Amino acid sequence: MRILIAEDDFSIRSLLLQFLKHYGEVDAAVNGVQAVDVFVHALEEKKPYDIIFLDVMMPEMNGLEALGNIRNKEQSYGITPDDEVKIVMATALNSSKDVLDAYYMGGCNDYIIKPFNLEALAKLLERYGFSRHSK
Repeated sequence: MRILIAEDDFSIRSLLLQFLKHYGEVDAAVNGVQAVDVFVHALEEKKPYDIIFLDVMMPEMNGLEALGNIRNKEQSYGITPDDEVKIVMATALNSSKDVLDAYYMGGCNDYIIKPFNLEALAKLLERYGFSRHSK
């Protein structure tokens, strides 16, 4: 499984990298622009990501904008909604507007609130069919 984390906070990014490395190959981006670039590069190399964790509040391009760009890139590559990458928005914000924007306007698959509960994160991954392996 290929995983992309887009998170500008070093400690949160490190926590996710350490946790998710047991599920597959993990790459990281520090802002939305970099996340979209890395995503497109993976598509071009025919090594697409299976799941992306996008922070909502990032510099240069926020997570909601990156989400929209990623979904647009998928359409331009002819990727159908059934084959889209799973995208999980991550934020400290918990207002209903942020949740609605991410689901209905952006097309995310799930939404998690910081600070992360790693047990809940493991259950989310299981729900999408991703299993933990030993490294």
